[in-house]
Amino acid sequence: MKVLRIYIDTSVIGGCFDAEYEKASKQLWSEFRKGKKIAIASDLLLLELEEAPVRVRRLLNDLSENSIEYISLDEESIALANTYIQDGAVAESSLSDARHIAMATIARADVLVSWNFKHIVNLNRIRRFNAVNLKSGYPTIEIRSPSEVLNEN
Repeated sequence: MKVLRIYIDTSVIGGCFDAEYEKASKQLWSEFRKGKKIAIASDLLLLELEEAPVRVRRLLNDLSENSIEYISLDEESIALANTYIQDGAVAESSLSDARHIAMATIARADVLVSWNFKHIVNLNRIRRFNAVNLKSGYPTIEIRSPSEVLNEN
């Protein structure tokens, strides 16, 4: 069985310390640690985490190199993110969200997970992101909350 490659944004890591999202976030982290899933982390995520409390930043260190893949923001991702904004999938004020989605798309992540229901995990926005992806020659991207990708017990 193929191991899912899951792009994570900052909200997933922060969710491990938020009462509302803690249970699902920690279970997902456990699945990463056990090698059941692979986390995809970007340099944009690392940059955003620089402002986070130490305990949040340390979570990535819990993962072995077999459980995490690092990717970087590049010209291709920047161009795709700008297209999302030009096509109205998100506002310019959500540039970092657009960049996360573009990087996940270009990295061919199996799914992007987020607790950001306003700008990312939102059916109308997902449809717009995927319309841009198809118009631009990319595959569609699955976008879900962490609780939707957990292994069932």
